[in-house]
Amino acid sequence: MQFIRTAVAVIAGVVLLIFSVNNWTPIQVRVWDTLVFDTKLPALVVVSFLLGLLPMWLVSKAGRWRLKRRIQTLENAVLAASQAVGASPATHEPAPAADTQPIGQ
Repeated sequence: MQFIRTAVAVIAGVVLLIFSVNNWTPIQVRVWDTLVFDTKLPALVVVSFLLGLLPMWLVSKAGRWRLKRRIQTLENAVLAASQAVGASPATHEPAPAADTQPIGQ
């Protein structure tokens, strides 16, 4: 799985590099009438991509955090319920081994 992630990252980097080399032109970005940025096109594309990625990444992190807290709460509830009944998960002993001698001897 790590290999696939690395391969996708390398391919994306190569595509971005090729795009940057072929489109290295200065552009003007007019935010307001008095605010104008002079930048290169690849820088604008990368910054725009990262600004679009940031909200979804934050939503993903918040969702994982919420689910981890919920799982921890449920695990604590199961542990408390098992202790209230009097059985703890570690106190179960395995069944005794069956006699290995054949019948009739």
